[in-house]
Amino acid sequence: MIKFSDIQDAFFFVSSAGYGLHTAVISKDTGQMYWRSEEGDLDEMGEKDLPSDTWIEIPHRNELGLGQELVFEFVVENLPDELQQVQQMFRRRGAYAAFKDLLGFKGLLQRWYDFEHEREERALRQWCDENELEISG
Repeated sequence: MIKFSDIQDAFFFVSSAGYGLHTAVISKDTGQMYWRSEEGDLDEMGEKDLPSDTWIEIPHRNELGLGQELVFEFVVENLPDELQQVQQMFRRRGAYAAFKDLLGFKGLLQRWYDFEHEREERALRQWCDENELEISG
């Protein structure tokens, strides 16, 4: 059985950088993980040949629909009159910072963090189910 918190830690590591810059894999059989970063010295995988039938790559948040889609879902539910403005924000660099500034101004920043956390956990648990990972916690 694999601790869900270990999968979350790996997910946050993978998602903390641009897509493809951080990688984590997990053994379906043992729960053992290896991590790699293209940005630094971290490379626990090395030249290991990890069979794809027992090892699976931890997804990036964007692979689970937790990027802009999540932002727009939150805006539709909580700030429907601001949807067009937020869509414009996400056409430029610095969109997340501008979005969080807007949420702070509207008093919704904590609600966003709670929403984001709940959706991340739900999506990651679903991913575990789809990949037949037995988790605890």
